Amino acid sequence: MPLGARQPGPPQQLRALKETVRGLLGLDDDTAVMVRRLACTEPGCPPLETVVAVLPMDGAARRWTLHQAADEITEDDLRRALLTDEHHHQDH
Repeated sequence: MPLGARQPGPPQQLRALKETVRGLLGLDDDTAVMVRRLACTEPGCPPLETVVAVLPMDGAARRWTLHQAADEITEDDLRRALLTDEHHHQDH
């Protein structure tokens, strides 16, 4: 499978993650939230990772990578990733 190939995921799980992100960050309806499950075949890379992107109408996009499959991510995992800068990448 090519690097970064998307894995089919349970749509309800991805929707739930999006809603949790929206609630944790207090986002309005005009801010897009994307959750993608990606496969990685590079040495040392976890087999699946989940990328969360927040795309506001005004302001810079924000992106976090969680090194686990979407169906393994809990609200606490999201809270730790989103509310600290540990997994945070600013896209300019």
